[in-house]
Amino acid sequence: MKKRSWQVSFVFVLILALVAGCSSNGGNKNAGASNKDANAGGSKESVEISVWLTPQWKGVLDATEEGADYDSFFKNAAEKFSAQYDKYNAKVNVEVIAGDQRDELLNVNLSGGTPPDVFFESVFAMGDYAHRGALLPLTDIVDDEARSDIAQGYWDNVTFGDDVYFYPFAHNPGTFAYNADMFKDAGLESFIGGETEIKTWTLAEYEQILDGLKNNLPKDKYSNAYPMALYALNNQGDTWNLAYLRMFGNSFFDENGNIVLNDEKGVKAAEWMKKIYDNGYTNPGAESVSSNDANAMFQNQQLGISFTNAVLFNNAKADMASGKAPKFDIRLGNIPSESGDPLTFTYVVGASAFKTGDAKREEVAKDFIKFFSADPELVKSSKNSVPVRTSVANEFKDQYPFFAAYDQNAAHMFAFTGNVPGYSQLRQVLFPELQAMYIGERTPAEAISNYQTKGNEVIANAKESSTLAK
Repeated sequence: MKKRSWQVSFVFVLILALVAGCSSNGGNKNAGASNKDANAGGSKESVEISVWLTPQWKGVLDATEEGADYDSFFKNAAEKFSAQYDKYNAKVNVEVIAGDQRDELLNVNLSGGTPPDVFFESVFAMGDYAHRGALLPLTDIVDDEARSDIAQGYWDNVTFGDDVYFYPFAHNPGTFAYNADMFKDAGLESFIGGETEIKTWTLAEYEQILDGLKNNLPKDKYSNAYPMALYALNNQGDTWNLAYLRMFGNSFFDENGNIVLNDEKGVKAAEWMKKIYDNGYTNPGAESVSSNDANAMFQNQQLGISFTNAVLFNNAKADMASGKAPKFDIRLGNIPSESGDPLTFTYVVGASAFKTGDAKREEVAKDFIKFFSADPELVKSSKNSVPVRTSVANEFKDQYPFFAAYDQNAAHMFAFTGNVPGYSQLRQVLFPELQAMYIGERTPAEAISNYQTKGNEVIANAKESSTLAK
């Protein structure tokens, strides 16, 4: 009788233990859970990570794929990654975040200690998170093959302090767009580049072009047109203004990340901007014109030369093809400089890894970033934007001939943010000084001096809270 009672008691305890174990394992359904899962892969531990991205492109390789959506690429990459990963049973959860909700959602989750493990976005939008100490360095997952296939200019854009914090995947390069039909009508045929060329002009040639567009365009055909776009309404499109201020050789930032624009070269650049504005080589009212206004004027053939990037350029051609905008021969050119070397910049897009405090999740996050950023097949999806890898640009250059031109242009690239702390606040300082210069409230020298003083105050304050500037 005692033996039977002992057996019943043992079975009851065993059942309780099993129930408790199932409840413990099944209760944690949050991304980032780590546990033993015998059914999923024997003794390998399960690790779950979250991947966030803003809308980039639809589909894996092409938007025409059935069911193509913004998360298609990462779901495909996650499936391939988990199938070959031998460290853990890895589960990757993918979520698309609206661009205008990005910072709010990130800040709320950072405050709550629940940031995503991986975020795929433009470096331009994410740099402050590196300075805040919220991101993991990725330098250790960058190998020699990646260094040789991706030009140094892209690495400069993703390096903050001594470390890489974003793994370059694609980019959106900034150049000029020009109306080749207007060039022809103004007798400027000799300055037109090839259909798939990013034309480089010397500064003297560029000034000839501006003069020809101002004085030689037939007024009956272009009754309200100007040679070049200038705008200073707000902080949007500041990148081209930053390029113009480098045209005479100023480096803009020193090795300590401080603005050094207020020298002879920087003032000369501001004087050039004011000169072409006063002499009617640009649209009037630059102080009240936005980059969107300038883009619309260019599409309506009211500007001979304007700013563009790869997305805007393709959109402009699509608008012409659909009849939304007048058709004309649109081509690309580089921003000139006094030295003759062109100026170009880009918005690099890639992945970062947030610090979560969970070593295993952080390990898997970095391994996943390296996997999809280097896998020979997955990197081909960068053709949906513009590839940073020379190998991908070469593979698709016949199908996308501008890829080769953009790749060659990378040698002339500068990192327009300087990767300095507080750049988002710094953007608010430039345009009021440009406005004051254009309306005559300040001389170019005074505007540059004010910008440097106020800008360096912003940077100094941001350095106080930057973990990379200590």
